[in-house]
Amino acid sequence: MLVRDAMSSVVLTIGPTHTLRQAARLMSARCVGSAIVLDPDTSGLGILTERDVLNSLGAGQDPDHEPAHAHTTSDVVFAAPQWTLDEAARAMSHGGFRHLIVLDAGDPVGVVSVRDIIRCWTGARRPAPALAG
Repeated sequence: MLVRDAMSSVVLTIGPTHTLRQAARLMSARCVGSAIVLDPDTSGLGILTERDVLNSLGAGQDPDHEPAHAHTTSDVVFAAPQWTLDEAARAMSHGGFRHLIVLDAGDPVGVVSVRDIIRCWTGARRPAPALAG
C-alpha cells in the first residue's frame, strides 16, 4: 500500500502569523492534527501539530498571542505519494514525528499520519467526522 492510499487530502494551510488559538480552532473544525504553515517570506513549508500547541499551553504561553511560526517545525521531512507505507513509517520512526507532508511536483497534496498508516495496516475504517451541533 502507498502513501497516496493512506494520506488525508484535507490539507489545512495557515500563515506564520496565525495565533495558536486560531490554528487550533481550524485544526479542530477540520478534524486534523496538523497544519501546514506557508511562509511567503521564506518560500518554505513548515508544520504545526497538535503536540506543538499542547507544549505551548503546558509551558503557560498564551495561545491568543503565540504566533504559529514560533512553534512550527521548519526542518520537515516530506513524503511522496508513491512511497510505501513502510517507507513513511520508517521516516516517522527515525525522525520521531507523527505527521508527514506529502508533496507532488513540489506542492502539498496531503498529510499522512501514524494513525492513517495504522488504519491501513489493520483495515480499520476512518471514522466519520463529527457534526457541529
